[in-house]
Amino acid sequence: MKDHHGGRKKQSFIAEARRAQIIEAAIHTLDEIGYVNASLAQIAKRAGISTALISYHFQDKNDLMNHTLATLIEEETRYVAERLAAAKTPRERLHAYIEACLAYQGTHPKRIYALIEIIFHARTPDQVPYYKLEDDDEEPLVSVLKEILITGQKAGEFRAFNVPVTAAALRAAIWEYAANKTLSEQIDLETYSAELIQIFDRVILNPDKAGQ
Repeated sequence: MKDHHGGRKKQSFIAEARRAQIIEAAIHTLDEIGYVNASLAQIAKRAGISTALISYHFQDKNDLMNHTLATLIEEETRYVAERLAAAKTPRERLHAYIEACLAYQGTHPKRIYALIEIIFHARTPDQVPYYKLEDDDEEPLVSVLKEILITGQKAGEFRAFNVPVTAAALRAAIWEYAANKTLSEQIDLETYSAELIQIFDRVILNPDKAGQ
């Protein structure tokens, strides 16, 4: 008697592996030639498969890029979360967050570039750029940062400030290093990370508890 369930499970694993292979090829294509030139044919060429096989797993380029974007965000979020696990106090978590976000940029430059390419060049069917979209689902790493800031305020370790504004400023400062080539060529990653921690310590920490 044949194990139909086992057969379906095997097919599911194969399909999942193939989709992952295609997404990986899309990331390398975005890094090498950018979003505009990243056709399904170019992605298929780097994956070593046919364009038809990509179309079997993804509806079109837009569908593939949406899945690629989701994968990139998930990977970065998981990387940062793993490095926050050992941090105990809100201040330690804030420092670990800054260091981890910037370390990810340094260790995964192709993925960061691919992420930037999709966000700034992908468009909806109505031709609205992704970066202009209003999304009800907040970016995971923004949510993580806000949670750190709110917890720190409740514990009295952080002073009173506007959490969304401060979170936006810190996220912008972190992304600036990836987006500004002149800056990254002038300042090494470790120096930038250390300076960012000092700057936001002065902005965020409760002066009455800063030395504790």
